Amino acid sequence: MVERKHPDWIKVRAPVSPEYFRTKAILGGLKLHSVCQEACCPNIGECFSHRTATFILMGDVCTRNCPYCAIAHGKVRPLDSDEPRRIAQAVERLGLQHVVVTSVDRDDLADGGAAHFAATAHAIKALPAQARVEVLVPDFQGSIASVETVVRSPIDIYNHNIETVPSLYRTVRPGGNYARSLDLIRHAKDSARQLGKPMFTKAGVMLGLGETNGELLDVIRDLRRVGCDILTLGQYLRPSAQHIAVARYVPPAEFAELKTAALAMGFHHVESGPLVRSSYHAWQHVNVEKPGARA
Repeated sequence: MVERKHPDWIKVRAPVSPEYFRTKAILGGLKLHSVCQEACCPNIGECFSHRTATFILMGDVCTRNCPYCAIAHGKVRPLDSDEPRRIAQAVERLGLQHVVVTSVDRDDLADGGAAHFAATAHAIKALPAQARVEVLVPDFQGSIASVETVVRSPIDIYNHNIETVPSLYRTVRPGGNYARSLDLIRHAKDSARQLGKPMFTKAGVMLGLGETNGELLDVIRDLRRVGCDILTLGQYLRPSAQHIAVARYVPPAEFAELKTAALAMGFHHVESGPLVRSSYHAWQHVNVEKPGARA
């Protein structure tokens, strides 16, 4: 398939602000990885300029090889037990109020890295500023125990991306399972309720991979059915010629229509647009009522 030229609504300006370079320097000095850099996020300039970053735990090499993802795959390194402390140090230096922490897939670990997520949440919450903590977790190969480890830690938002529609999983997300991901989001919500914990659940979907509008609406309904509170919808952008090609660039008007439809289903917040990523404007996603009876 011939790669399509990016439409005008996809283009962003190169980052030049002092805060961008300051954030980049702090992350580099502490030897930390961010999804902003590793996944070639188009919003890196805006987010770094707002002193916001999505930290990647457990290295910059993934045990899976999803054809849409820019993160490297191959042989992974042992866990760095000091990483949670350094992330908390970066949070303090940057003065963050909302922190997003994600990871590469670590299928080599018995718990998929759940305890490392929990340790990082504890380290951040030990800071005087008490920043909100959002975790964007992998599927832990379906481990309910790993989900519960993360939910029991002091997090505010449990995020797990669905990524695409079921019919495209074999092509786009061969290491994942649609039903399994839905079950894990449901279990995270149920576990939080049992603990009496007012925790948001969140998920994201990429558009432009060949899905139909009907399939997208079915996925959105499925997510709401399992108690997902916050939804992000964004355009898939091909990281390189070696990655899966873009099937279609979805116009901003269609993103707006999907947002309206999702809000009508009862989501607390929907971030929908061509340049949206799961952590884009994440600090604004919780400026709504706490998750309650509707979830």
